[in-house]
Amino acid sequence: MVFVGVAQEKAQAFKGTKGKPTARGYTRFEYTRQPVFVKHDYFYVDDDEFGEGFIKVCTYAPYGLRVYLNGHEWAKRQLEKQAIGYEALDNGFWRCSQPERLQRICDQLGPEHIQRFLERWLDRLPFPLTRIDRQAGYTPQLSIWQMEYSLTQVFDRPVHGREFFEEVIRENLDLGRPERVQLLFERKITRSTPGKFATRILTQGVAPSLHIGYKTFDLKQYFKEGRGLRTEGTINNPPDFGVGKNLKNLPHLKQILHHINLRLLEVERASQNCRFSQQSLQRLIEPTVT
Repeated sequence: MVFVGVAQEKAQAFKGTKGKPTARGYTRFEYTRQPVFVKHDYFYVDDDEFGEGFIKVCTYAPYGLRVYLNGHEWAKRQLEKQAIGYEALDNGFWRCSQPERLQRICDQLGPEHIQRFLERWLDRLPFPLTRIDRQAGYTPQLSIWQMEYSLTQVFDRPVHGREFFEEVIRENLDLGRPERVQLLFERKITRSTPGKFATRILTQGVAPSLHIGYKTFDLKQYFKEGRGLRTEGTINNPPDFGVGKNLKNLPHLKQILHHINLRLLEVERASQNCRFSQQSLQRLIEPTVT
């Protein structure tokens, strides 16, 4: 355990109200689920398997949970256990002595690993439901509220990567249009499809980044730490792609995000710098003496 915090936040919790007495004069209470401002406990942990993460617990029934984990940190811990050398690229990898093995490790991460993380810490934390309660079936069921999946391509020389990405931004300002969005997400766009279809370019105060949206989904591309081109998709609502939020759908969502990232790279255009130099243009407009 690294840190414990307490905050008062909005939650959907059960609230009891005194109902009308029964015919025999007994007092009756009714319970409804309502938005309330109650205390939440934040448990920041350093896990042997997942590294840094946190669990947020609502102190009012039904004791809602929120779990934050980082798959990159999980992969790093597995490499260290298997004595495989690597160099980190912030939230990712720059180099690895066995890249094929690293890819297999990343592909292995699934719902069972996340569920084991939760069960491991619920045995240690002051959670209202004891182990006996959970064994009886009163256990939290995790769902996916936000999921990020990234693809990082590292360039041999950072200057080549920066030049390439600047060209990509200039040549792909139309990626957010409905007809291009359909290519990226393999979804038909109609007038009833929610969301603003536009390409956003963020440049002020941050590293330049390219953003394309579909419903609540955000597809982002930026040049990470001057070395790698990061293509990153963020699902904020799995039903946007016809998938339920249950944790068991994690492998299917990984496949969807993987294909979206690849399609972005396939449809992007980059200029080949086929332009006349200033000297060539000058020779064209000047008279020719033969």
